[in-house]
Amino acid sequence: MEYRKLGRTGLKVSEISLGSWLTYGNSVDDGTAARTIEQAYDLGINFFDTANVYMRGAAEEVVGKALKAYPRESYVLATKVFWPMGEGPNGRGLSRKHVLEQANASLKRLGLDYVDIYYCHRYDPETPVDETLRTIEDLVRSGKVLYVGVSEWTAAQIQEGLGVADKYLLDRIVVNQPQYHMFNRHIEKEIIPLSERSGISQVVFSPLAQGVLTGKYRRGEGGTPAGSRALDSTSNMWIGGYLNDWHLSRVEQLTELAGELDISTAQLAIAWILRQNNVASALVGASRPDQIVENSKASGIKLSEETIARVEDILAD
Repeated sequence: MEYRKLGRTGLKVSEISLGSWLTYGNSVDDGTAARTIEQAYDLGINFFDTANVYMRGAAEEVVGKALKAYPRESYVLATKVFWPMGEGPNGRGLSRKHVLEQANASLKRLGLDYVDIYYCHRYDPETPVDETLRTIEDLVRSGKVLYVGVSEWTAAQIQEGLGVADKYLLDRIVVNQPQYHMFNRHIEKEIIPLSERSGISQVVFSPLAQGVLTGKYRRGEGGTPAGSRALDSTSNMWIGGYLNDWHLSRVEQLTELAGELDISTAQLAIAWILRQNNVASALVGASRPDQIVENSKASGIKLSEETIARVEDILAD
């Protein structure tokens, strides 16, 4: 496993990180989740990601319990705040009230004194950015949070956050968590250039396009593999948009290219993401230990310029 610095900080995170969205506390039983986290740790993965909203706190509980086996200084843990955690008018968003209450609730579920990264899970148009960042600054000063992150913010929103932090001398955003994969490259135009100038790293989620870029879904097979997440109505919110001839024909070509390189389609897809120096880590999901073993092998793969050009040709319209 190789490691990269997170933004303009001294923190080093594994190129492959393990997430818990749609899996832990939901479709994966707690025992399998714990074994998968153990396998990831044994492979050198030191970066784990969860959120308060994942199964209304259940994922945090599973992750926290599994990580109890390891020294706290040996891993980096991120969680998030924004989405509804209650029915009342203050049960969501990035207000001072909601952020403080949810930070304390997350720490209780995780069984920890602090989290390394605290993400604003989305931008909140109803709360002034200075209110949110001042609140997270208080969490940093109290030792409950070490680094400030955002997820799925636009370039303009990130720039606003940086401006507010600089104006009031608050801790700056050092990490952004966007979706990024071969079929979704929106961050390349504005977000990555801004982040490179501003000392912000990307920790990207859904690097395998909900599993489509593993190559397990094929044209004309009349269905999906047994045990696939695509069969779970709670886990296939976007995958249907990729199960068509255009995308699957390109996956077939990528699989052929991966075969020439003697790597898997998934490893090619993740290595392609890691070609971006601004990406600190590719956040993968895994419902079984063997999946994280295979995905972790993408760390350290250096794609040649010729291979990258061939990928671009495959992805072209």
